[in-house]
Amino acid sequence: MLELCTRAVEAFFERDADKARLVVAHDDEVDRVDVAIERASIPLLARGSQDEHQIRSVLTIVKVNNELERIADIGLLIAEQVLEPFPTAEPPPATFRVMANSVVGMLRDATRALASGDAELARQVLLFDDTVDRFRNEILLHAQERVALSALSVRFAFRLMSVTKSLERIADHSTNICEQVIYLQTGKIVRHRPDGWSEPEAPQANGR
Repeated sequence: MLELCTRAVEAFFERDADKARLVVAHDDEVDRVDVAIERASIPLLARGSQDEHQIRSVLTIVKVNNELERIADIGLLIAEQVLEPFPTAEPPPATFRVMANSVVGMLRDATRALASGDAELARQVLLFDDTVDRFRNEILLHAQERVALSALSVRFAFRLMSVTKSLERIADHSTNICEQVIYLQTGKIVRHRPDGWSEPEAPQANGR
């Protein structure tokens, strides 16, 4: 998933249609794996385990699988933007590249946290979400100002805003994965809180 999104972002920056086509070509495989994981999870739940950590583990697999599939869909959308003719040769603003690199980093750390069960790394990813939101706002404001000055075509501005919002969604899904990591390791639900998430609790005895 990380490779797919990285390639989609690189394709957009480099306007590389070949890289974009590689992303599109992997879509069916991602969908196939998504369905396979979901089907494999059903028998695990059907075992009727009473162990809380085991139950959380299966629920985490199902939820994270859904997040990853959606991230792949967003990467596909970014790649498809590259396959359409670019209306201008003007490069995106520098902030856009910083935001893209940051989002790819969030996805990388989210998958690392999941693989290692690292609640602290997951917490660090959650901390970075507000920064991505600030990058998004700066990029959208920049595009609006450039269009007002006739320095940027409306078509390219719309494309830039579309990809920026796609990156923001990848960041959101990455934080969702990290919330599941914290839930798995601590049993603590950190989403849907009006005051945001709080410090993860230490895992319970025996890893439960």
